[in-house]
Amino acid sequence: MNILRDIFFMLLMFGQAEAKEDGAEIPTTEDLIAWHGYSVEKHEVTTSDNYVLTLFRITDTPNCRDLRKESVILAHGILCTSTDWVITGPENALGYLLADNGYDVWLMNFRGNRYARKNVDFTPEEEGFWNFSWNEMGKYDLPAEIDYVISQTGEPHMFYIGHSMGTTMFYVMGSLRPEYNAKIRAHFSLAPVGFMDGVRSPMRLLAPFVTEIKWISKFMGINEFFPSTDLYGFLGNALCEDEAITQSLCSDIIFLICGFDSKELNETMIPVIMGHTPAGASTKQVLHYAQEINSGKFRQYDYGLKNFFVYHRFTPPDYDLSLVTAPVYLYYSGNDWLSGKDNVIQLYEQLGNAKGRFLVTDKDFNHLDYLWAIDAKELVYDKIMSLMKRH
Repeated sequence: MNILRDIFFMLLMFGQAEAKEDGAEIPTTEDLIAWHGYSVEKHEVTTSDNYVLTLFRITDTPNCRDLRKESVILAHGILCTSTDWVITGPENALGYLLADNGYDVWLMNFRGNRYARKNVDFTPEEEGFWNFSWNEMGKYDLPAEIDYVISQTGEPHMFYIGHSMGTTMFYVMGSLRPEYNAKIRAHFSLAPVGFMDGVRSPMRLLAPFVTEIKWISKFMGINEFFPSTDLYGFLGNALCEDEAITQSLCSDIIFLICGFDSKELNETMIPVIMGHTPAGASTKQVLHYAQEINSGKFRQYDYGLKNFFVYHRFTPPDYDLSLVTAPVYLYYSGNDWLSGKDNVIQLYEQLGNAKGRFLVTDKDFNHLDYLWAIDAKELVYDKIMSLMKRH
């Protein structure tokens, strides 16, 4: 476990040193959408605590003319961006499939990633910029983006589809800002993450060191976790491209974190994926998840001795999931090492308006297959779009 911890800090520090300024070398979400012949808009919204977030909107599609014009928000997971919803291309990626079925598609980005590195008061080089976890994303980012979509479309309700951290933020918003439940037609949680004591990924080995990591990170000024770097893009091209003898190593690293499922991964996509991921996150985000693994609870960030000054109590408060009253559908899989079956059932039983939970029929389906799997359309996306028509 000490070796794993040391590797963690080595990669984190190296990534800090090589962080990109603007990521100009990599095609943006906007570039990818336009390249496939879809019309796309770029929007910016400022949160009430002064973070500037970029949203991409697919406004027209070469494959559909009978537009439903019902809005749907797609919310990415940790270390990811809006690109995840379009990276596998038309006929495969959920962003395109929804647009082809007539939906008004909005691709979200959240503070700290490649498309959300602006703040009115701080630059990403300052510690104050990174003083957030997914708690602030649910409390400030999601409400700001939902309100912005409503202001642009004039429609008071929308669908919400989240993956991993994108689901966590939704539960936070529903609990801390319950008035926003009424603005959601239905929420579809892919690989839902709330309770985490059942995590099987080797990443759980870091959880016991959360206090040590927190102290060292702060002492050394390491505020960003795995930023988007030239290093990762280079590794993706050099080590993971077709014909490279190390390509299988790249897929094994992904599987080691999320669960093994080689048959669903198109290995030719690995260099493209590594060009966009990791895309940056705060160290505090990762520590918050580590706290969830240790505590077995779904609760706000644990500041230790400072809890009394923050919360006026010695332990952080739990999120009240009974206040999440928007209709919620949970999609989970038996080979997901980050979103385990028992934790999903625990979440399902505490949500205020859970409408159904669905186990993916492929027993090898893992945490990232919801985004990149060859058969994601048949196994997950078609089922979601069928339920959307009922709302």
